[in-house]
Amino acid sequence: MTVYGSFPGARPRRLRTTPVMRRMVAETRLHPANLILPAFVREGVSEPVPIQAMPGVVQHSRDTLRKAAVEAVEAGVSGIMLFGVPEESKKDALGTAGTDPDGILQVAIRDVRAEVGDELVVMSDLCLDEYTDHGHCGVLDAEGRVDNDATLERYAEMAQVQADAGVHVVGPSGMMDGQVGVVRDALDTIGKEDVAILAYTAKYASAFYGPFREAVGSSLRGDRKTYQQDSANVRESMRELALDLDEGADMVMVKPAGPYLDILAKVADAVDVPVAAYQISGEYAMIEAAAERGWIDRDKAVLESLTGIRRAGAQMILTYWATEAARWLRST
Repeated sequence: MTVYGSFPGARPRRLRTTPVMRRMVAETRLHPANLILPAFVREGVSEPVPIQAMPGVVQHSRDTLRKAAVEAVEAGVSGIMLFGVPEESKKDALGTAGTDPDGILQVAIRDVRAEVGDELVVMSDLCLDEYTDHGHCGVLDAEGRVDNDATLERYAEMAQVQADAGVHVVGPSGMMDGQVGVVRDALDTIGKEDVAILAYTAKYASAFYGPFREAVGSSLRGDRKTYQQDSANVRESMRELALDLDEGADMVMVKPAGPYLDILAKVADAVDVPVAAYQISGEYAMIEAAAERGWIDRDKAVLESLTGIRRAGAQMILTYWATEAARWLRST
């Protein structure tokens, strides 16, 4: 009988013999520059508020957000995506706190820019869900359905106040038809041509968003399946991608990341613009919960999950472990 080892040819295991050998031949490189830190800032608090469903993640005060931005810069993280959490009394049907120049998100943008300048790409969530008393991502019509065109008018105003506050990149995340084009026009109208758009191109209606609702104090009852994508669909994502690019998206994103690596790979293969993926709250919570019980090695699982997202084609990864993972990567 001939055994494998008797052949004189290549043997893949020879390239796995030592850590340095494995590092040298690695096909995928995960670097701190690939990482973006999502961060929540809560109005009216002087100390950070822990998010129970996301151990280690907090709703920042303005002061601790500045500190988190500095730490991200020091770790080599490229960007920070800001989410505002307004006081409950300021929520209304139109989400007007989201377009108030002195609203919490606009204040946070100014704070971070003042603290770190251009050393960190400052990004902002452009959506109404944090600011509406019904928790939906847009304006509702008389029958309680999200009114696409009325919502676009609000998004245009949001884009302008966020740009005036100093944001580098806006992230329209509400999945309204035509949102990228409307936001681009709104920015260009006020001379903010240099503000980039990260399009939430393939944003699926996912069960993994649960902890995020706590993180932003969502008022939502029900779901967003009438405007977010169905998890069963692939071609729909490619149609959304074509539309976003045609409307002027500078970057595109797939969200969630882990359950949709196939979508991420298809998008990455199809475009010549930067591609992002968002490792969302539920993905974070699962690893943290399993690690807390001793079922998995937390640090290894975090890096493996991020490497998988990078391998699938993401140049940018939004992850709540961004600063921590960047430190690990710089130390190896």
